Amino acid sequence: MAISDYIVTIGLEVHCQIKTKSKMFCSCETGFGFEPNTRVCPTCLGLPGALPVLNEFAIERTLLTGLMLGCSSPEISQWDRKNYFYPDMAKNYQTSQLDLPLCLGGEVPLYPWSYPNDVIKAGIPPFRTVKLTRIHLEEDAAKITHHANYSLIDYNRAGSALMEIVSEPDIDTPEEAYAYLKSLQQILNYGDISDADMEKGQMRCDVNISLRPHGQKELGAKVEMKNINSMSAVRRALHYEIQRQAEELDMGIPQIQSTRRWDDERGESVVMRTKEDAHDYRYFPCPDLVPVRTAPLVEKVRGQIPELPQERQKRFMEEYGLSEYDANVLVGDLELARFFEEAARGTASGKKIANWVINNISAVLNEKGMRPSECPVKPGAIRELIAIIDDGTVSNNQAKDVFAKMWDEPALAAAQAAKLLGFEKADSSFLDGIVREVISANPDKVAEIQGGNEKLLNWLTGQVMKAAKGKANPKIVTEALKKALFME
Repeated sequence: MAISDYIVTIGLEVHCQIKTKSKMFCSCETGFGFEPNTRVCPTCLGLPGALPVLNEFAIERTLLTGLMLGCSSPEISQWDRKNYFYPDMAKNYQTSQLDLPLCLGGEVPLYPWSYPNDVIKAGIPPFRTVKLTRIHLEEDAAKITHHANYSLIDYNRAGSALMEIVSEPDIDTPEEAYAYLKSLQQILNYGDISDADMEKGQMRCDVNISLRPHGQKELGAKVEMKNINSMSAVRRALHYEIQRQAEELDMGIPQIQSTRRWDDERGESVVMRTKEDAHDYRYFPCPDLVPVRTAPLVEKVRGQIPELPQERQKRFMEEYGLSEYDANVLVGDLELARFFEEAARGTASGKKIANWVINNISAVLNEKGMRPSECPVKPGAIRELIAIIDDGTVSNNQAKDVFAKMWDEPALAAAQAAKLLGFEKADSSFLDGIVREVISANPDKVAEIQGGNEKLLNWLTGQVMKAAKGKANPKIVTEALKKALFME
């Protein structure tokens, strides 16, 4: 049977570190890049007698995430102990939530701009949403680095506030899984819930996938792949696993519920263990933490719901006259969207600024591996640069040289940089004199142009630019030539 003869069903469990100053159950500092085991205490090390204290801010951020994703919350939310024995959790259990999580239901929109580039180029799939089961809050585990003969454990991460967002088995393709993760990451960024940087481990993903023949209602055996740390790797892992399961089913090999590890370098998954369910963790209510009444906290954060990506996209199109494509590119990166909006503030040149931000500034930033917030040419300077394009001081191509000058010397205003490069708005009498000289020196070309061959205007423009030593604006030169040739 071909892969198309099977129904593919995918569900994702996304673990996301919440942006908090302290950990979930203690006051230890959170962050990235600290010396190993320097942000720890008896509580997050699981020492006997240490008691947890709830991080109210982390609870509020989880409830805010739920509101952004259309979730409901139970009246009472409870904490549970998830028991397992592994060095990444020194106390041999994780404080988590089972049957009374902070958020229930909801959905994640698959934004058109969040699909992989090759999918977007081929044609964006119809808009849809992916249903959620729940969002619960728990503590993160330590980071283990395995070597050939030993392992190193860093407990700095242990105890950090970790939000788990669990989808329904409602995803059909690896490309939808990629778009789901990208869309969710953007929503978390917009709400300032998390930076959700997968490279830093702030967002990690467990993938559940099953195949069943068409006509079979019951889902196939679930295979889970743990802790995949990039969106592209999730896509690759799913394509591999779909192929593997389809081939084995074709050979009559039944699939069994199992957990597999994805090896991205080898491009294959390897079985770790089989048949793992919730009862294997022996959950029971945490005796050290009281349940939480959610209603007062939900009302407290309701006014903090931010403008979400789809809302900003619509506003950019209406307020600045942007095309759907330009708006999609900008809202897909919150920093880029903010950079553009600051540059466009108070001007009527929103579309020109968007073109510059997307086609010029982004290209330079990507080439240098920099974020928009690190750009030495600030949004106000970009606004000035577009202004001297609009008033004819420089052409769009000349503006690229001005931008490069401003990049090297950020203190320069756009007009100053243009003047240093010799780009000044030409005096009309000076330019008219050069135009008359070029027309007088090329009577044969003039005759052809006036006879209908207007393509030669570009040649004459080049001659004027040469005489002006490249400092004039080509658009203004062409206009001056037309006026001299057709109106005199």
